[in-house]
Amino acid sequence: MRHWLKSDPIVIVAGRGAVLRDDQGRQYLDANSSIWTNLHGHRHPAINAAIRRQLGKIAHSSALGLANEPASLLAAKLAALAGYSKKHTLARVFFSDDGSTAMEAALKMAHQFALRTGRCRRPKFLSLQRAYHGDTVGAVSLGHIDLFHKAYGGLLFKTDIAPAPFCYRCPFNRARPQRADARLYRQCQWECAGVLEQKFAAQSKKGEPYAAFVFEPLIQGAAGMAPQPDGWLARAAHIARRHGALLIADEVLTGFGRAGPLFACQKESVAPDLMALAKGMTGGYLPMGATLATRPIFNAFLGRHDEFKTFFHGHSYTANQLGAAASLASLRLLQSPASFRARNLLQEALAEALQTLWPLPNVGDIRQVGLIAGVELVADWRTRRPFAPRQRMGARVCEAMARRGVLTRPIGDVIVLMPPYCTTSAQVERMVAVLRQSIEDQTLKKPTLESLS
Repeated sequence: MRHWLKSDPIVIVAGRGAVLRDDQGRQYLDANSSIWTNLHGHRHPAINAAIRRQLGKIAHSSALGLANEPASLLAAKLAALAGYSKKHTLARVFFSDDGSTAMEAALKMAHQFALRTGRCRRPKFLSLQRAYHGDTVGAVSLGHIDLFHKAYGGLLFKTDIAPAPFCYRCPFNRARPQRADARLYRQCQWECAGVLEQKFAAQSKKGEPYAAFVFEPLIQGAAGMAPQPDGWLARAAHIARRHGALLIADEVLTGFGRAGPLFACQKESVAPDLMALAKGMTGGYLPMGATLATRPIFNAFLGRHDEFKTFFHGHSYTANQLGAAASLASLRLLQSPASFRARNLLQEALAEALQTLWPLPNVGDIRQVGLIAGVELVADWRTRRPFAPRQRMGARVCEAMARRGVLTRPIGDVIVLMPPYCTTSAQVERMVAVLRQSIEDQTLKKPTLESLS
């Protein structure tokens, strides 16, 4: 905060496509999709038109005991797109405001389901090391990043931690970074999945099996864009299912094509019981979240009026019509053949451009899943030794990028690139070229006391 107060922020006043403009007339490429939300670019004519049409009808009305047209259509569409089979279908949708509230709703549903079905007397949850699921108290309780979560420890309930398959910093020394000597590493035996199995078995042996296993599919975002190796998600889901736990998929980051398929779970045919959606749902236009649930979970909240089995949870702006209209327009764009081709081409262009960063001595790892990329900066790539936090290397590189007309935010010393789907190959090349120049600039320059404070 002290560093923030030392200078005036960049004030964004306009945008079009992948380009933003500030109040001084300077233009910037939006290299992280306005913190991972914008899918199709700013001021997309189809989404603009959908919101204008809805404004001509009504902007918002309560969903407490009522329904509305665009939210009903959106719920049906989401359920159809997230469905896996007649046997296991995410058939019910609960709308909320953002990713944290979508996860909070999923957590409460799983807790009550475990109690009402008699599975657990004291429902307990298992989530991954370095997990991040939002900033509300329940979502923070599921998270395991001390930097973000430790300050609120006194407010939280306890959840168990399973090892995450972060291959670059594998605790079993099985990692094989692309630029390191392969002889230094032993062949991976899926030790992390073995520990996950042990966690489930030990909890079941106590007679209190886990109520649910919570995960981000394919990649953990706030953990530093840490991808899961192919097959890990399916294996982890199989372990959880075998021990009777619900699967809660946090697709707030990965949903709506960001990780490749429409929903990341679909890549490995994992069928969650609860799925949280937000961020890109409205195309990056309006705050809106959704929690999708299977029929058995929904049915656990049915009963006579005097049984009070309803889901005691709600939001004033639940099922907001403007957000729903924007989401429907965004989904139509996502499902078009042209959008699918453009995403594939953009993914290839990003992968090709990122390869130019490997020769830099302070690039330790380059990680990409779909249109999500993280470039980890280290003091020594051979040992993977990180920079000291006081050096603010990730922040300094992003500040240097902003001066060159590219906006993004780091996660520690991991530089995130997550372009909107409308980004051209030339724009992607420029994003990466500016990143390269900024890394060279900041790693070769001796930091000043002012830049460190």
